[in-house]
Amino acid sequence: MATSSRMLVLLSLLQARRDWPGQRLAERLEISERTVRRDIDRLRELGYRIQAIKGPDGGYRLDAGSELPPLLFDDEQAVVLAVALQTVNVAGSGMEEAAGRALTTVRQLMPSRLRHRIDAVRIATVPQLPNDNAATVDSDVLVSLSSAIHSTEVVRFDYATTEAAGAADAADTMVPPRRVEPHHVVTRAGRWYLVGWDLDRDDWRIFRVDRITPRTPFGPRFRPREVPGGDVGTFVAARFKGSSSENEWPCRGRVILATNATEVAPYVGDGVVEPLGPDRCRLTLGAWSWLGLAASVGRFDAGIEAVEPPELAEAFATLATRFVTASVAGSAGIGSP
Repeated sequence: MATSSRMLVLLSLLQARRDWPGQRLAERLEISERTVRRDIDRLRELGYRIQAIKGPDGGYRLDAGSELPPLLFDDEQAVVLAVALQTVNVAGSGMEEAAGRALTTVRQLMPSRLRHRIDAVRIATVPQLPNDNAATVDSDVLVSLSSAIHSTEVVRFDYATTEAAGAADAADTMVPPRRVEPHHVVTRAGRWYLVGWDLDRDDWRIFRVDRITPRTPFGPRFRPREVPGGDVGTFVAARFKGSSSENEWPCRGRVILATNATEVAPYVGDGVVEPLGPDRCRLTLGAWSWLGLAASVGRFDAGIEAVEPPELAEAFATLATRFVTASVAGSAGIGSP
């Protein structure tokens, strides 16, 4: 193996794990330990901070440096990096411009075979609706919250409780500063959220990051708690379903619809559709309330032959009364007295 190729392989190995005994590096590269030492010195001259580990085996460790030396990615890593940079727009992190510059830089340094692969992967991002502008967060706020999570420091922040966050009268929407033990920053459906323990409410809370205005300095250090269930993704998904424990809808029911299962399946999300023949199917679905579940079933253009449990049947009756009232009101017209 040529010296330059061997050094690239050596650098790749050093990036793959924290510590490498010198003897193992020599075996992997099929060279002597003396040649390993020479290659390590060459990498140091290029700006890589590589520490020598003392001990019976000896070895080397690649440390982060004050300067950014040339980075080494294999083909798969390079493609993943380019795809990730293209999807920054979806997350609404406010880093779109920087991500675009980084993608241009990465692409320019890639060999032609990889550049063609990257150019073939074009991800179109759907523009946010006008009323979703608040979903774009300040990258400084993301960094600040992430820093507090890493250092386990209590954060204090103002929290806008309505969509008026950022407006001229935003001061009227602010509540007293919140004191929170931050545990996780998560992204869901284009929005960023902070998951933390609210010290004043003595409970777990989920805050929209675009409504947070941090106050400095941060508070004291805290001992991290375990998120309910042990998994932050499951916890957040459960809260958005209206559940305080398991990742399940609080209300779940079954109905038989007078339509083909293939007409229903694309629109049921995490529901279950079972075919009962060419023009009948059983639908099992969940929602945050019985009325919400009934309304969700009602959106299918099909007759409903059976309903369970009784709570769902009662919700259909309530909606039926409301719809009749709405029909009468509609006949009168909005402008009528």
